Amino acid sequence: MGGVTVKDIQERFDLELLAGARGIDRTIELSDISRPGLEMAGYFDFYTRTRIQLLGKTEISFFEMLPESLRIERMDLLCTPDTPAFVLAHGVALPPELEMAAERMGIAVLGADVPTTRLSGMITNFISGRLAPMETLHGVLVDVYGIGVLITGKSGVGKSETALELVKRGHRLIADDSVEIREVGKNILIGSPPPLLQHMLEIRGVGIIDIMTLFGASSVKDDKRIVLVIDLEIWDPEKMYDRLGVDEDKLKIMDSEVTKLIVPVRPGRNLSVIIEVAAMDYRLKTLGINAAEEFTNKLDAVISQKAAAAEEKGIHR
Repeated sequence: MGGVTVKDIQERFDLELLAGARGIDRTIELSDISRPGLEMAGYFDFYTRTRIQLLGKTEISFFEMLPESLRIERMDLLCTPDTPAFVLAHGVALPPELEMAAERMGIAVLGADVPTTRLSGMITNFISGRLAPMETLHGVLVDVYGIGVLITGKSGVGKSETALELVKRGHRLIADDSVEIREVGKNILIGSPPPLLQHMLEIRGVGIIDIMTLFGASSVKDDKRIVLVIDLEIWDPEKMYDRLGVDEDKLKIMDSEVTKLIVPVRPGRNLSVIIEVAAMDYRLKTLGINAAEEFTNKLDAVISQKAAAAEEKGIHR
């Protein structure tokens, strides 16, 4: 599980630090955000003090109607040792009472010229992703036609070389060698690279290369949802590989399952093209078009027709 601080929020959304610089490194433990409207009116029985407090036009306009003594009192009650931060949306002005209380308690106050509901969703999604359960897998994550494909396999099987060819063909690299996977929801896995390896790709015999520098900003992406796993393995002539694609394997990552394909590797096979086709076929299946099932149904129909014809011929004899 990753950690997130107030400074992470500020840098991620380019928020302005209005007050309480001492609290910029406070840790945020909950993704939920509170809009303290009832607290502004004086009802603190269920004040969720451990959440980020988001103030918009509604809260601030009501607050400004209160007498000065109540304004000071309400802000003193809002600013607790457990409060991670305040965020002012819609570009509203920082109330002097909040500034004084926040400075005294060392709580950062951030400002943004963004609508309140939109800002709430942005911050919540970011924190949820950072606090989600995480697992690191060995592999390469690429964005192929909008499909997040995790390429796995033993070292030396050609994962990075295949990813490089995909990048040359116009697709995007997310992570190479080590993929940090966060489970942000049931069967929703988001993959990203470790900060040290971001945009980097290792090619044996060449070394570490910077994909963004070589191929441009459009060749990389910071994260991607993983919906398809392609496992590369050295061709085994004794093994029976699926030739129709009717049976669908699943790979379990944490509590989620992802569709998994096994692609045998041997000289002459163009892996990048195979992965492109696999991604396009996966997209068609999500739209209800399954070529393998259609072929199987047609085959069954032909067999049934031949069986019926043979039975009818036997009866006439």
